[in-house]
Amino acid sequence: MKYIDEFRDSAAAAALVRRIGDVAAGLDTVRLMEVCGTHTMSIARFGLRSLFPPNVLLTSGPGCPVCVSPHGFVDATIAYARRPGTIVATFGDMMRVPGSSSSLEREQSGGADVRIVFSTMEALRFAEDEPDRDVVFLGIGFETTAPTIAAAVVEAQRRGVDNFAVLCGHKTMPHAMAALASDPEILIDGYICPPHVSAVIGSDAYRFLADDYKTPCCVTGFEPLDILQGILWLLEMLDDGKPQVRNQYSRVVTPEGNPEALRMLQRVFSPCDDEWRGIGTIPLSGLAVSSDFSRFDALLRWPVEVEPTRVPKGCICGAILKGIASPADCRLFGNTCTPDHPVGACMVSSEGACAAAYKYG
Repeated sequence: MKYIDEFRDSAAAAALVRRIGDVAAGLDTVRLMEVCGTHTMSIARFGLRSLFPPNVLLTSGPGCPVCVSPHGFVDATIAYARRPGTIVATFGDMMRVPGSSSSLEREQSGGADVRIVFSTMEALRFAEDEPDRDVVFLGIGFETTAPTIAAAVVEAQRRGVDNFAVLCGHKTMPHAMAALASDPEILIDGYICPPHVSAVIGSDAYRFLADDYKTPCCVTGFEPLDILQGILWLLEMLDDGKPQVRNQYSRVVTPEGNPEALRMLQRVFSPCDDEWRGIGTIPLSGLAVSSDFSRFDALLRWPVEVEPTRVPKGCICGAILKGIASPADCRLFGNTCTPDHPVGACMVSSEGACAAAYKYG
């Protein structure tokens, strides 16, 4: 039965690839961007780029939350790791991201209390178990993870936990996509939209891209057949000249998203202008802790002095995140910058474009 299923998948993939070639034959060069780190890994792992005609180009965008966290945010995490009496709780991908002079991993090896967690509730438990310590949770991620961190803040308020706060670096995807769509240097013809984010915000959240920027969008799943079908739909929309938002991942994503998760976001966070690594400040693209929960904002509660930011010479993570360069364009890639000795964030994260290119070639 497994062999039959694999055969059917292979036959379906071959049919999609043929159809993509047929539609692409009537188009000029087309640049499609995926804005999800898991898509980046799937596309590299399954070698999907090699299946397309030369005029269909796939480029990676700012879909990795660790990668888009700016140098200043990383330096702030290190400042908290150096703060006496402080526990820094973080998801694992942040540990090895280089700051201006150190990383969380180095600070931990030097004696700082930096702990890897799999959920924000673990960090809240640290605060309850050790009331004489201040616990700073590093809140990074898009709309996928932000609701869970919002829920932890609400729970901390309910329980009266006074030594817990979030260093908030959350970002929202639609505003970043709009910034890319309006940048004349980038020239994206269509978006492969992020499915995890879309499960929260809904596929309708991208409708303005089709209406205002005439850029077609397609939400797809992570399997090769999902991605191939989404790319075919994007090419068909470009061929027809009728940009829309299509939802290939309807088994998970709805037009309206997850109302409960959205309510939790709106309750705890407020939109703010935010800096994206290599891209700059994008208006209303970040999430800040709202005034009702300000005592859980680490920067307000326990201000720290952050060292001057120094960007490593030669690193082009910013250009890669904007889709105007590929990892192979970086002279550091595979030389001084490797997964064992990363120079830029795109090589650190398991969802980074450089990590994907290094691993899968």
